[in-house]
Amino acid sequence: MLSPTEVLSSILANPKDLEHVRSLVTPDVTYVSLNYDNPDLKKIMPWAGTSHGPESIVRTFIDVGRYWKVESFEPQAVFGSDVYAAMFGRFTYRSVFLSKLVTTPFAVFAKVERGRCSYLQFMEDTFATGASFRSGGSWTFQSDPDGGRVIV
Repeated sequence: MLSPTEVLSSILANPKDLEHVRSLVTPDVTYVSLNYDNPDLKKIMPWAGTSHGPESIVRTFIDVGRYWKVESFEPQAVFGSDVYAAMFGRFTYRSVFLSKLVTTPFAVFAKVERGRCSYLQFMEDTFATGASFRSGGSWTFQSDPDGGRVIV
């Protein structure tokens, strides 16, 4: 039986192959991509949010490949316990439509029991990756409690 780190690494080594992913996850696997539920982000990245089943993982990685050209995907650390696994690294994507290049850290968390992943969560710098689709306009932010606005 594969360890949690081996299961996680194997899923991410071939996430577009449904039979491969299906062999490593439970039929009702919960997949959280970027956030739990953000309707505005889902308009930009349709895979964002919480979904279920191996098909949702595969669909996400296929869609990511449609929206961006993956220039690099570099795991830098993988570790875990008897139930959990985590992977940290960096990737570089180029948006297909605008050809904007972005490099961001990523973190993946998995829960694996009896050799099958039942929960998978993928996080990245969504501000950066979303900006690779930005075609115009400006955003105004007010985050500093002492005042001041930032326009990006």
